[in-house]
Amino acid sequence: MALDRVMESPDAGAGTSSQGVKPYAPPHLVSAADGTAQHGTAPHSTAPHSTAPHSTAQHSTAAHSTGADGTAAAADALPAPASSASIPRPRAARPGLRGAGGGSSLGPAPWVRDYRRRLALTDALAVGVSVLAAHTLRFGLGPAEGTVSLRTVGSVDYAFISFALIVAWLSALAVYNSRDPRVIGNGGDEYRQVVNASLRLFGLLAIAAYIFHVELARAYVAAALPVGTLLLLLGRWGWRQWLMRQRAAGRCSTRLLIVGSAEHSAHLVRALHRHPLAGYRVVAACVPGGVAGTRLAGTDVPVVGDLDDPLGRARAVDADTVAVTSSDAMGSDALRRLGWALEGSGVGLVVVPSLTDVAGPRIHTRPVAGLPLLHVEEPQYDGVSRAAKRVFDATAASLGLVVLAPVLLVIAALVKLTSPGPVLFRQQRVGVHGEPFTMLKFRSMVVDAEERLATLLQHNESDGLLFKMKDDPRITRVGKVLRRFSLDELPQLVNVVRGDMSLVGPRPPLQREVEAYHDDVHRRLLVRPGITGLWQTSGRSDLSWEDSVRLDLYYVENRSMIGDLQILWRTARAVLGANGAY
Repeated sequence: MALDRVMESPDAGAGTSSQGVKPYAPPHLVSAADGTAQHGTAPHSTAPHSTAPHSTAQHSTAAHSTGADGTAAAADALPAPASSASIPRPRAARPGLRGAGGGSSLGPAPWVRDYRRRLALTDALAVGVSVLAAHTLRFGLGPAEGTVSLRTVGSVDYAFISFALIVAWLSALAVYNSRDPRVIGNGGDEYRQVVNASLRLFGLLAIAAYIFHVELARAYVAAALPVGTLLLLLGRWGWRQWLMRQRAAGRCSTRLLIVGSAEHSAHLVRALHRHPLAGYRVVAACVPGGVAGTRLAGTDVPVVGDLDDPLGRARAVDADTVAVTSSDAMGSDALRRLGWALEGSGVGLVVVPSLTDVAGPRIHTRPVAGLPLLHVEEPQYDGVSRAAKRVFDATAASLGLVVLAPVLLVIAALVKLTSPGPVLFRQQRVGVHGEPFTMLKFRSMVVDAEERLATLLQHNESDGLLFKMKDDPRITRVGKVLRRFSLDELPQLVNVVRGDMSLVGPRPPLQREVEAYHDDVHRRLLVRPGITGLWQTSGRSDLSWEDSVRLDLYYVENRSMIGDLQILWRTARAVLGANGAY
């Protein structure tokens, strides 16, 4: 499962993420594949929410769920009831226990309620300002001209129409769950809900006007919709920045108790630690044979015991949510009884399947015979999506070359006048399907930089195949500025126009790097390399080799036009910040 969703960004928790742990779940089981609550509460139910997703999904196949890691449990951690009379019943909420579930008996955590109230006030202000501005610009403040003709029922003042529109707009935002606890703070999904609610409301308004022959002023609608939607998005963006700062300081996060095998628990901890802004703080872990007072291997997370009493352990560490990872000792029956035990406790439950690095659009959940089947679509490398991406790349790169022509000329002059040698640096790189091409860059190093490389290898700061050195003596004075803001890469727009590269994609590798690739890393060559990518927006040269490969492979598996636009936007922010550029 992709806990570091790209396209919702690994850096924001990015982002992210995507199909990982979903916050604020009700105490009933939640599918980690789609983050939607299952509301069957009958203790004897064998509905789809009672089993853990199985991660043996092949492309275009369904994943059968027999356990958290896809293997049938030999023994369940929770003891089986001896009879129907011993089946646990929903428990009364413990007074004072803090709940994180969006629909639990205790409601959301206090900070979630406060945050949603702030969003509601900001939404009301944005909608009110936009509708009032549209009304004033079109009709003025006087009532004489502000009427709309209704051919069948007379006329209604536009002041009433504006008031009704404000109420309907705010209602649409609520109906489409734009402030749902599982959505807030998750940039892409939250913005998408706001846009969908706004567009569908005005679509219904247009249909109603046509059916009932209402002659609405087009300028009024044309002003209210874009202005209101923009203000709503700006408001959400502003509050999201505030939430990210709070999470960076350790506040406004879900307290997570991880239950599962030591290996998978440690993997989940590392994934969440890479993205603290995602809003999950791991407070403890329960592993098979775990001894209280020890630490989870390779992490600083305390182990609080075995798998025998997750609810008791969650209460002991004041956890909001229990996250179940893969474990042979946590079979489907144990998971179902855990869900029953958590009912009414105010502690949410999420299931983390072993399926990783797959974004939401490729996953579809379908309950069959009481089993939640995860259908995983194949990545799309050809067809309409590839053609659309190529048209977008060529058009945007051509426009970029025209608009940036003066900047390119100034940079070329600076490079030429400050150091001997050519303006452009040409280097052989490996492109899509292993085809070599000549990549262009503004020269930022001395002419004999390649010859000096052998003498600097002992100072390599990279942990992989790349050579990285923060204070590389081969870089010129102008080159330092160009690299800091990635201006040296602007000539690669020519490579994009030629079709050698894309605006967004994996980093273009050298031939010697490709020769040292392991089998999985070769998947980077299934798409055109890019001027920017997830590696550019997630740390640039500060990334380890492992993280660079992981981000590139995630992009290859889950690329989309929407994702590309998000990466381009985040690239501008990363370049201006100049972090990790050397």
